[in-house]
Amino acid sequence: MSVIIIGAGQAGLQSIVSLRQSGYTQAITLIGDEAYLPYQRPPLSKAYLSGKMERDRLFLKPETFFTENNVTLKLDTRVASLDAGAKTVALESGESLAYEDLIIATGSRPRRLDLPGRDLGNIFDLRGMADIDAMQPHFIAGKKLVVIGGGYIGLEAAAVAADMGLQVHVLEAAPRLLARVAEPEISAFYDRIHKARNVTIITQSNIEGFVGEANVSGIQMADGTVIDADIVITGIGILPNIELAQAAGLSLDNGIVVNELGQTSDTHIYAAGDCTQHPNNVLGRTLRLESVPNAIEQGKAVASAICGAPKPYHQVPWFWSDQYDVKLQIAGVPTQIDHKVLRGDDTSNSFAWFYFTGDQLTGVTAVNRPAEFMAGRILIEKSAKGEATIDRDALTDETIKPKSWMQ
Repeated sequence: MSVIIIGAGQAGLQSIVSLRQSGYTQAITLIGDEAYLPYQRPPLSKAYLSGKMERDRLFLKPETFFTENNVTLKLDTRVASLDAGAKTVALESGESLAYEDLIIATGSRPRRLDLPGRDLGNIFDLRGMADIDAMQPHFIAGKKLVVIGGGYIGLEAAAVAADMGLQVHVLEAAPRLLARVAEPEISAFYDRIHKARNVTIITQSNIEGFVGEANVSGIQMADGTVIDADIVITGIGILPNIELAQAAGLSLDNGIVVNELGQTSDTHIYAAGDCTQHPNNVLGRTLRLESVPNAIEQGKAVASAICGAPKPYHQVPWFWSDQYDVKLQIAGVPTQIDHKVLRGDDTSNSFAWFYFTGDQLTGVTAVNRPAEFMAGRILIEKSAKGEATIDRDALTDETIKPKSWMQ
């Protein structure tokens, strides 16, 4: 009996923690393609990039944790193939490992922006620690940074750069920032706070390529203009790492298809984290999530199944983003919004929007409003289960405390 985990991120680590906490005593092998112990990714584009967080604080567990828990680490190691029939994993080094149960926690990778000049120096993706280590020395006051992609991770990097005194452009192909992940009012809010920090935002941007000699010196736009750049960060989305699962014949659908316990179409192979397409009975649909809470909870569910005490994963998804002095917290993933209710003033830096599908509360987006976020997250689940009737007037009345909404 043994477990092999492919992917040394949040989901892989949580699987180890939960397996050992649940009494699993057999050998565990953790394979990671980076040279580092499992570490936090959210601070990379924020505190770590700005230099406010030391590298040691990124790591989720010290090396002694793995020794004490009988975990064999194979870092800076790539898996060449997976043989589900033989229940073996072949490494690029030529080594072959056998497993009783396998966990695929391979996460995701940045979508590559393949345009002329893409291989010039000082053009960076923003995904791993090595990416940040490579770009950080270039974050010098007065330097020109261009961020391609107006999603959360790109905006977080833009906020750090603006605070450090860089000249920042954000180029977004869509008509507004955060177009794929947020409502127009949230896009407008972030447009406002970034412009207040002298960030230049260009939406509906049409990029033709990168210009420069050895290193990038600018972005060639379709209208003939060139935007000067000393550094470029591309952040145009991510792709799930499903290649091993695909080659092994596992079921796929914009991710590795798993059940509520993280089990794939092979009964001895599980998957967790960004790479999975999983069911959520709170939302009543399947989805793929790119978030730390999802990785943690799926890791717990997988461990529970392996240990024979299954605890299915069904929770209201939630996310966060830190930019400047603003903490955004989001709960729910509404697919249709019929009504929206505002608490507070969204021309300020403190408010919350509540989103309804019919009479059901399906989403909350809170800016510097942790109490509204926490209460809203609970109400979304209660509303989905038919256990709560939402008083919209109470949501907007600031004399009524959020904790009273659940009474």
